[in-house]
Amino acid sequence: MLLLMSELSLGLSTFVLASPFSDADLGLFEKVRAFGYDQVEVCVEDPSRLTAAAVSRAAADAGLSVLVCGAVGADRDISHEDPARRRAGLDYLRWCVGFAAAVGSPLVSGPIYAPVGQTRMLEPPERRAQWDRAVASLARLAEFAAPVRLAIEPLNRFETDLVNTTEQGLRLCADVGADNVGLLLDTFHMNIEEKSIPAAIGSAGPRLFHVQASENDRGTPGSGHVPWPEVVGALRAAGYSGSVVVESFLPTVREIARAVSLWRPVAPSMDALAAEGAAFLRPLLRVEP
Repeated sequence: MLLLMSELSLGLSTFVLASPFSDADLGLFEKVRAFGYDQVEVCVEDPSRLTAAAVSRAAADAGLSVLVCGAVGADRDISHEDPARRRAGLDYLRWCVGFAAAVGSPLVSGPIYAPVGQTRMLEPPERRAQWDRAVASLARLAEFAAPVRLAIEPLNRFETDLVNTTEQGLRLCADVGADNVGLLLDTFHMNIEEKSIPAAIGSAGPRLFHVQASENDRGTPGSGHVPWPEVVGALRAAGYSGSVVVESFLPTVREIARAVSLWRPVAPSMDALAAEGAAFLRPLLRVEP
């Protein structure tokens, strides 16, 4: 039986707009609203380029609410064996939590447990040690972050070697053992790693804090073979009441393109992807009377 709930909020990732996103790009929020979005997900690549007061003001002027997503690299890795890198990762994520609180975001999301693009053949003891470092770091961050939630994102096997599936993500959450730690599930990664996307969504239950929408080729939602009606049906059946954020990446940003293996354009333009993605998803997310 489907649960009755309000229309799910629809957001757009700033990775579609500009990278690294900064105060200089806040004028793009008006365009986000014109495309038909309720929210903007600000992806924090360089904290020095963002000011909470300016972001909040620009979002309010555009009629948008703000979500915050982390972008973790090798120099700020909370699962690294080097304590200095773990400290740098925690310092960065604490900044993101403070920024989230200041702009009214209920969560900080992303693959915050390890760098994107890190794929290694580790022996089981090495993998366990990395896992344990991630757990310890996330536990410290969760205590600092409350009441801001941390939404951990499983990535596909080509982008991380640590957390690929909803099952693994739930195990990480359980090991951390904090009520404000849950999952961000992304349809692009689930399309690669899960036997059934709806079943994976259902298995997350109350630990599902956030959702990102991307087509199987990272292109415009609705242009590929992701089973969108079933995805939305599973969200409703799970009682999910959060946001659905359209995410893709500018192919012109070399560092990100390399990390996510984006070698070709996935839409005629990022503006087209944003506008057509909103037009496709909005009717699916709307609750019929």
